[in-house]
Amino acid sequence: MIPLQDENPTSKFPLVTYAIILSNIVIYLYQFLAGSAGEVLIYKYGIIPYEITHFQEIARFPEVRTPFPNILTPFSSMFIHGGLFHVAGNMLYLWIFGDNIEELMGSFRFLIFYLLAGLVGAVAQIIMAPSSTIPMVGASGAISGVLGAYVLKFPRARVKVLFFFFFLIQVIRVPAVVVLGFWILIQLLNGLSSIGNLDMGGVAWFAHIGGFVAGLIFVNKFQKRRVQVWL
Repeated sequence: MIPLQDENPTSKFPLVTYAIILSNIVIYLYQFLAGSAGEVLIYKYGIIPYEITHFQEIARFPEVRTPFPNILTPFSSMFIHGGLFHVAGNMLYLWIFGDNIEELMGSFRFLIFYLLAGLVGAVAQIIMAPSSTIPMVGASGAISGVLGAYVLKFPRARVKVLFFFFFLIQVIRVPAVVVLGFWILIQLLNGLSSIGNLDMGGVAWFAHIGGFVAGLIFVNKFQKRRVQVWL
């Protein structure tokens, strides 16, 4: 199932959600157009678990050294992607589900929540592959936090999805809990099957799982408190 749109309207413009989407698209376009210089960004601003767990930078050419402490790369890596489908898939999920969570929390709280979920996702993957020297990039952990928050707060919201079953391709409407429940199940199954090969790179399944759990845990802490007026 590929989500296309949710039927959960908002009353305010999702400024932070759209700003994050635009930032990721602009940075990816720069990566793509810059050629080999764009590829350097992955090593320069991506997470390399070994560097964080061993408190040292792997000896590389000067032009790919991270210009700030490596402990901060979990934040910079959220805005770097490895390919067109990577950035397109992430931004699609953020565009569909981010606006409602931003309205629920307010723009500033949503931004902090987004970065926190991404950080938790990064830490989860680092714990599972502490000696990996392959860069981790992408907004998946942060966006997984948005998905966790959405499924907890809007489980019955209808989502239009592109449904595949052999030769049958159809757009159907299903509850968010079905779409996102199926999504996290896939992450769990793939994460468990990848144990033992995590140092070889590939999809950071545990970043997705960690971010999703963070979304479930923190959404109530970041939700705006309604002020009651007693007359």
